[in-house]
Amino acid sequence: MTTTNILILVVVALLLFWAVGAYNRLIRLRNEIGNAFAQIDVQLKRRHDLIPNLVEVARKYMEHERETLERVTAARAQVIAATDLVKSKPNQSGPIMSLGMAEGVLSSAMGRFNAVMESYPELKADQRLKDLSEELTHTENKVAFSRQLFNDASLDYNNAAQQFPTNVVASLFSFQEAAMLQATSSEAERNPVKVSF
Repeated sequence: MTTTNILILVVVALLLFWAVGAYNRLIRLRNEIGNAFAQIDVQLKRRHDLIPNLVEVARKYMEHERETLERVTAARAQVIAATDLVKSKPNQSGPIMSLGMAEGVLSSAMGRFNAVMESYPELKADQRLKDLSEELTHTENKVAFSRQLFNDASLDYNNAAQQFPTNVVASLFSFQEAAMLQATSSEAERNPVKVSF
C-alpha cells in the first residue's frame, strides 16, 4: 500500500467515526426530547388527577354552576387526549400545538371556575379545597419547569441538527426539526391559573 492509499483510508475512517458520533448525538438529543415530555406528562397527570377532586369538593357548594364545572371537566378531557397524542410524537409540531391550545382552554376554564368560587365564602373556607388548591399551585409550577426542560431539549436537538457539519448527517437520516411547546396562543392565556380562596 502506498502512503496515499493509507492516508485516504485514515481520512475515510475518521469521517466514518465522526458520522457515527454525529448520528449517535442526534439520537441521544432526540431521546432527551421524549424524556423531557415524559416529565411534563407526569406533572400533567398529577394536575389532571387534582382537578376532578377540586371540582368534586366545589360541586356541593356550587350546585347552580353546573356549566362552569362541566367546562372544566371537558377541558381536562381535551388536555388528556392531546397529551396522549404528544406522547407518541413528542418532537412533532402538530400534536405540540394541539396540546398548547387544549392547555389554553383548560386555563380559561379554571380561571372561570376560580372566579365563580369567589362567590361562595363557605367554599373558600373549606380546608380540603385549600389543600387541593395549594397542591394544584405547586403542580402548575412543576408543569412550567417541565415545559422549560422540554423546550431546552428541543432547542439543543434543533441546534445540533442544523449546525454544519452535523446537518449533513441529519439530512441523510431525515432527522426532523423538533417542535417547541408553547403554552399560550394569546395574550390572555399568558396569565397563570389563579387559585384563590
